[in-house]
Amino acid sequence: MLTVLFCASVLVVMCVGIHYQSLMTLSRLNRKKQSRQRWRINILILGALATHVVEMSLFSLGYALLCRNDWCGHIQDAAGEASTDYFYFSFVVFTSLGFGDLTPVGSIRMMTALETLTGLVLIGWTASFLFVEMQHWAENNLAE
Repeated sequence: MLTVLFCASVLVVMCVGIHYQSLMTLSRLNRKKQSRQRWRINILILGALATHVVEMSLFSLGYALLCRNDWCGHIQDAAGEASTDYFYFSFVVFTSLGFGDLTPVGSIRMMTALETLTGLVLIGWTASFLFVEMQHWAENNLAE
């Protein structure tokens, strides 16, 4: 269990750092004076989505490492067999869609709980960021 908690904590810290850097970079790109085109909003959204995919990929790598040889548990499909579809599982957990066809078994369950909490916070952070950036863009474009 301690191994899972340590691994999950490292992944959470990495994801928060990646998220912060990504949003700051996107914000700097959005605030450049020479580019007032509407496509900037699309870049912001696509950049935010790409950031989430990177974060989910990190967690899926964590599952792959921890589930190796059933070391800290495994991901089980609906038929009760072990599954190696870690990216899909991470996507479902990160977005808090809920378990359906894949379920964690063993101490790996703690990592799924931490990934869900992280996903909720980071998705909320992204929504807030996009709102502020779009508001800033609209204020500047309506003033011109």
